[in-house]
Amino acid sequence: MRVGHVTDKCPLKMPPSLSPQLSRPLSALSQKSLMASLGATPGRTPQGPEPGATSVSFPSPGPREAQQENDAEEELAEIHLCVLWNAGYLGIAYYDTSDSTIHFMPDAPDHESLKLLQRVLDEINPESVVTSAKQDENMTQFLGKLASREHREPKRPEIIFLPSVDFGLEISKQRLLSGNYAFIPDSMTATEKVLFLSSIIPFDSLLTVRALGGLLKFLGRRRIGVELEDCNVSVPILGFKKFVLTHLVSIDQDTYSVLQIFKSEFHPSVYKVASGLKEGLSLFGILNRCRCKWGEKLLRLWFKRPTQDLGELNSRLDVIQFFLLPQNLDMAQMLHRLLGHIKNVPLILKRMKLSHTKVSDWQVLYKTVYSALGLRDACRSLPQSIQLFRDIAQEFSDDLHHIVSLIGKVVDFEGSLAENRFTVLPNIDPEIDEKKRRLMGLPSFLTEIAWKELGNLDSRIPSCSVIYIPLIGFLLSVPRLPSMVEASDFEIEGLDFMFLSEEKLHYRSARTKELDALLGDLHCEIRDQETLLMYQLQCQVLARAAVLTRVLDLASRLDVLLALASAAREYGYSRPRYSPQLLGVRIQNGRHPLMELCARTFVPNSAECGGNKGRVKVITGPNSSGKSIYLKQVGLITFMALVGSFVPAEEAEIGAVNAIFTRIHSCESISLGLSTFMIDLNQVAKAVNNATAQSLVLIDEFGKGTNTVDGLALLAAVLRHWLALGPTCPHIFVATNFLSLVQLQLLPQGPLVQYLAMETCEDGNDLVFLYQVCEGVANASHASYTAAQAGLPDKLIARGKEVSDLIRSGKPIEPVKELLKENQMKNCQALVEKFLKLDLEDPNLDLDIFMRQEVLPAATAIH
Repeated sequence: MRVGHVTDKCPLKMPPSLSPQLSRPLSALSQKSLMASLGATPGRTPQGPEPGATSVSFPSPGPREAQQENDAEEELAEIHLCVLWNAGYLGIAYYDTSDSTIHFMPDAPDHESLKLLQRVLDEINPESVVTSAKQDENMTQFLGKLASREHREPKRPEIIFLPSVDFGLEISKQRLLSGNYAFIPDSMTATEKVLFLSSIIPFDSLLTVRALGGLLKFLGRRRIGVELEDCNVSVPILGFKKFVLTHLVSIDQDTYSVLQIFKSEFHPSVYKVASGLKEGLSLFGILNRCRCKWGEKLLRLWFKRPTQDLGELNSRLDVIQFFLLPQNLDMAQMLHRLLGHIKNVPLILKRMKLSHTKVSDWQVLYKTVYSALGLRDACRSLPQSIQLFRDIAQEFSDDLHHIVSLIGKVVDFEGSLAENRFTVLPNIDPEIDEKKRRLMGLPSFLTEIAWKELGNLDSRIPSCSVIYIPLIGFLLSVPRLPSMVEASDFEIEGLDFMFLSEEKLHYRSARTKELDALLGDLHCEIRDQETLLMYQLQCQVLARAAVLTRVLDLASRLDVLLALASAAREYGYSRPRYSPQLLGVRIQNGRHPLMELCARTFVPNSAECGGNKGRVKVITGPNSSGKSIYLKQVGLITFMALVGSFVPAEEAEIGAVNAIFTRIHSCESISLGLSTFMIDLNQVAKAVNNATAQSLVLIDEFGKGTNTVDGLALLAAVLRHWLALGPTCPHIFVATNFLSLVQLQLLPQGPLVQYLAMETCEDGNDLVFLYQVCEGVANASHASYTAAQAGLPDKLIARGKEVSDLIRSGKPIEPVKELLKENQMKNCQALVEKFLKLDLEDPNLDLDIFMRQEVLPAATAIH
């Protein structure tokens, strides 16, 4: 006799019997019941385990749970932007699906060309742009160009026009104030809610309020992220965040590309990386040592938003310098380990808001909050003079201890992973414990019932068992006899046939019906009650969503600064200084952060521009002598300082720099439909039209894509245009092989121009590159030495040098005599071979024709 017990593997979803009850907000009574079940009273924080600073014991997730965590981290974000333009001002707001938050920018002035809006679009790369159907002509033209720009990467945004009535000021205010926000406690009254939102949203910025209202209208109509949910489920909004673009340094996409600040490469397996891309050798790649995805996201944001805010930059450098002290290395490593447990909290909160919480989410949230408490305790022991440590120590409030205590005392992690659904620990709810005890005692009890049932069955039936199937109840299972062929043979007196499965017949008997009435559906009842507790626990967590969002902000900031400190320690970077009075940059023994990792030896070089050192640096030297590396080195060190990172130099002093422009590489693309030289001209035109006295401009070999004279003239004209500005001339570094620029004195003499050269040394027939910048002008391009290194034949190199000397001296170029003799011999041999092949006895052969067609042209060519 065998007794079976079937367990349920249902996914974690709300049972229908609880849906009406759980669709209402959690009442104060249900909150009290949860607190009471935990042995705590309202207003009192239950005591849990003290968070440790070094190790935390968690049940190990299986491959499926680990994959779920990875999927959550790799989830691709969508951004939906709403913009309004009126009377020279912009109102901008956008929704980010990665953290379910709305970001807004207070009303900001913008030029008629909408440069500020273009900058925002380049940075956030939205999926869609929402605006009013009633628009200014400038905005209409701008959106038309945006929609028709075929080469926009990775794709063009969708332009969506809503009726202008949807952007009304009063209706927008009503939408904002009546929204269902997870971060606002249910206990707030309507007046308190208005005051709370007024402290977050600038209602005096009328365009921004209208943009926010239009964005909420769009989200409700498009139902971003909740397309498959019931109509009463709203788009989750977990917070409002302000973003500003003031004090930022302007850097275009070409500059990011040529300086290799970012470099995406296609990954061979899109299953390993969600986007199919990975970071190649780039500045971001070598500095990104973040342990959590949100730290990596913040580092990328800092790279996209280099700033001139000296207070912000110095606060970042203070943290990096603290962790670079030898005595703080252990603390940095411990904090780095804790940051590895900070996971995608906004995604978990979004699932809680939609009642889609997964089993793994509870363990991930517990790890995150537990680690956040460890970060708080550690930062309380660090100097409170540093703003970040003080913020973490103060803003990681006791709400975190409340959350971790609730989860730790309620959730049975091992049981939840085993059953793939939310389960609670013992002693939380006596009724659940009793039902589980009865469920666990069923096997022996059902064995006893099965013995009694077997006594009442036909003697031909050798065995039977009483089994329990969730949602069906208790059944009597007997083996199928050989005589039971047709369906009519399954009938047994006193039993109700249910179904046949795996050669076993299942029936309802009087005793199994009595068990159904006595015990009920224990499994589903337990699941319903545990789901109710899960919902109550979710409400407790969502009520404290604000502190979790703040945890993510501060933890990601700490993660970024620890990563930058780790890179600075390994590569020997130093702290830059900022001097608003300095007009330019001053770098002592700087290094290229990427090239020094690839080359066996790297020669540092200094750079100084502005003041008495001149604003225009003209750098000459042979090919492969290091001119381009020097330009990029200056740009990268300046960029790193404006991000708030230590820099690869002995000393660096950065003045007021508001933009970096480059013309170094030609970013060629078939989709652009432009020639290489036209692309170069566009890059230079962008610098000419936008560079100011505080801009850094790097130009490498401009003018080489066209006729030599025309290219030289263009380069000289551009530099003379900037020099004519006098003290308001940008800081310019120009690398060129046009030695005529200096020899013909095409640039005016004066303190604004300084000539530099890459130092070389001739050793017999060899040219030695010293890769050192010195004052002066290169006397030759040494193209022949470069050609020899490239492997060109010696004859070609010698002839090229000879022709170059003839052109330089103004003498005529004559053909090579040896080459002429060799050609004559070849022509004569060819003519003899043709003559010997003739059949002189052929009657059709005409020697006169052969002489005219073959001999005479050959003789003429020889002479």
